[in-house]
Amino acid sequence: MNDWLIPDWPAPARVKACVTTRAGGVSLAPFDSLNLGDHVEDSLEAVLENRRRLRDAFDIQPAWLRQVHGVTVVEADPGRTAEADGSWTSTPGIACTSMTADCLPALFCNRAATRVAAAHAGWRGLAAGVLEAAVESLDTEPADVLVWLGPAIGPQSFEVGPEVREAFMQRLPTTAEAFVPSRNPGKFMADIYPLARLRLAARGVTAVYGGGFCTVTDPRFFSYRRSPRTGRFASLIWLER
Repeated sequence: MNDWLIPDWPAPARVKACVTTRAGGVSLAPFDSLNLGDHVEDSLEAVLENRRRLRDAFDIQPAWLRQVHGVTVVEADPGRTAEADGSWTSTPGIACTSMTADCLPALFCNRAATRVAAAHAGWRGLAAGVLEAAVESLDTEPADVLVWLGPAIGPQSFEVGPEVREAFMQRLPTTAEAFVPSRNPGKFMADIYPLARLRLAARGVTAVYGGGFCTVTDPRFFSYRRSPRTGRFASLIWLER
C-alpha cells in the first residue's frame, strides 16, 4: 500500500477505508505515479493498470463516478460510471469512491455498519448540499452517522472570492467563521474543514473526524492548484466481505 492512508476514526470494524497517494502506480510525469483519473490526459493504459493495483490491494470493486460538482448521490455500481458526486452501498466488497486533487473527499458510514457512502465536495457541491445528500443516502438518523474528512486544500492555500463566502452564508450564516480576509483586497481565505463540519452539524451529524490536511503543500497528494496538469487520488470506503 506504499504510503496510502488508513483513516483513524471510530468506525465499526466491518467498515474499511483507504486514501491513495501519488505512490505505487505506473503513470509518467506529471501524473506520476498512481493517477486514478481517466479524464486528465494520462495514458488510459496506465490508469487502468493503476486501478487494477488498487482493486487487487484490497480485493474490492471501486465504483467510479463522473464527478460534476453537483449534489447527486447514487447507489454505487462498479459496472457503470454514473454522473454524480457521491455514492452509497450496502453490498460488501463494493467501494464507494471519491476522486480528488484539492476538493474535499468525505467518507460516511452508519453505526450499524450496514451502509457506507463517499462524496466529492468542491466548494460548489459543498455549498449546494452534497454532504447532506450523502447523509440522506445512509437512510438512518443523523446521530447514527459517522464521517471522516479526507485530504483537501488547506486554509493557507484556499483563496476565494466574495461570491463563495456569500454562497455559504446564504445557506448557513455561521459559516462566516470559516473565512478570513486575505492579503488581496476583496478576497478571503477559506477553511473547507470547518465549512464541512458546520454544514454537517446543522444536519444533526456531529461525529465528524479527519481534516487537517493540505493537498497543495503535501507532496504525497495530487493538487490541481499546485499544478493544473496533474492526476487524481482516491478516497474509498467499503464493507468487509
